[in-house]
Amino acid sequence: MKLELRGVTKRFGSLVANDHIDLELRSGEIHALLGENGAGKSTLMNVLYGLYQADEGEILLDGVAQHFRGPGDAIAAGIGMVHQHFMLIPVFTVAENLMLGHEDTKGFGILDIGAARRRVREVSDRFGFHLNPDARVEDLPVGVQQRVEIVKALAHDAKILIFDEPTAVLTPQETDEFMQIMRQLRDEGTAIVFITHKLREVREVADRITVVRLGKVVGEASPTATNTELASMMVGRAVELTVQKDPPHIGTGGLEVRDLRVLSDDGAVVVDGIDFDVRPGEVLAVAGVQGNGQTELAEAIIGLQEKVSGSITLNGEELVGKGVRAILDEGVGFVPEDRQEDGLVGSFTVAENLILDRSSDRRFQSGGTIKRRVLDTFARDRIAEFDIRTQGPSSPAGSLSGGNQQKVVIARELTRELTLLLASQPTRGVDVGSIEFIHNRIIQTRDAGVPVIVVSTELDEVVALADRIAVMYRGGIVGIVPADTPRDVLGLMMAGENPTEDAA
Repeated sequence: MKLELRGVTKRFGSLVANDHIDLELRSGEIHALLGENGAGKSTLMNVLYGLYQADEGEILLDGVAQHFRGPGDAIAAGIGMVHQHFMLIPVFTVAENLMLGHEDTKGFGILDIGAARRRVREVSDRFGFHLNPDARVEDLPVGVQQRVEIVKALAHDAKILIFDEPTAVLTPQETDEFMQIMRQLRDEGTAIVFITHKLREVREVADRITVVRLGKVVGEASPTATNTELASMMVGRAVELTVQKDPPHIGTGGLEVRDLRVLSDDGAVVVDGIDFDVRPGEVLAVAGVQGNGQTELAEAIIGLQEKVSGSITLNGEELVGKGVRAILDEGVGFVPEDRQEDGLVGSFTVAENLILDRSSDRRFQSGGTIKRRVLDTFARDRIAEFDIRTQGPSSPAGSLSGGNQQKVVIARELTRELTLLLASQPTRGVDVGSIEFIHNRIIQTRDAGVPVIVVSTELDEVVALADRIAVMYRGGIVGIVPADTPRDVLGLMMAGENPTEDAA
């Protein structure tokens, strides 16, 4: 099967999201679509999938023009799409999600759930997914939910698969597994569009690379191109891929954590009696495989966990027992790992999201009424400063690309007076140009004398930002080591071993 996009143009008001884009895709290849957040990658694929209608241009399959009025038409033509934020019903089982929109029935209009179960087993066994058809989706890890989405597409005989930022929410281990899945699909003849901005992944699996910038195709690149070459094509300028920072100037005070324990709702110990300090002027990076207590640790510091014991003090002030509002008022900036769930209100405007944690500030309100002109000016300044790609301050935050939503959160938290910055997965789903900017702003915050905690599953990010690294495993801290600790040692620590102790 050969897919061609010819001159595809999509506008949203005065914004040209796709500007006369040409693209070809052939069976048995992985074609990477590389570009910054807001470059138009997802919009282009939403046009192909029938979610949007192109204003100009055409889509051809094997030379025949297509007119998709919706995703149903695209699916019928053999096109499947796995979105960055999964389109699954959490309370439904795997088999029930598979049936959505394709409800087979047997006598008297009864749904044939048995047929859906068999189809799940058939497709998942073929690719070694080992999915349980009766498992409830909300109980599955993120990586397994993604496999459910892939099975949904393959169960409907997709010959073309679109993966939109598929690794944005995956752990490194899940990412490696996903790469192997893509190779297997390609080798069986599936045509794959792989939307991403992660250069390592592109170079690892892509057969061809098309680079999009500001809605236009700016060129094709070889998978043998260097990271620097690809980053420059994406951003349109030279990008510094290493973080430049001076040695830290450590102050006194800061955050002190002593014998911290956190229990889950069912009473399981998820953070197990840990101790550490973070001093003003340093970055402590918390590393580890996702699910080893990092999320609960961050939530305990910000006041989101209820079953907490031990002590967390900030400049001598006890935080345990305080609510989130009180902790924010202490000057704690918080970048949550899930921006959509905990960082933004999607239906609120970009401007409103930029002051979510300070809407009561007299600068922005008087007598309970928001000063709209002041807010608009503030928002426009932040949009320009943080290069947030949006039509304006009044755009709903939920309409932005994932990376631009992240920049809204970063802009809000880094433009406050801070006594502590707590950033969980600060560059998740963000392109290389924005990663460079965010990393530099984090180091500027550290150099301003603020203690900084960065929680990240990206080892490159941990090594780049950290002055010290705390490695977590099964709720405990295996060790706290210097930033120049070899990666193989960090890898062993993430698996629960501490080679530094063995060597001592």
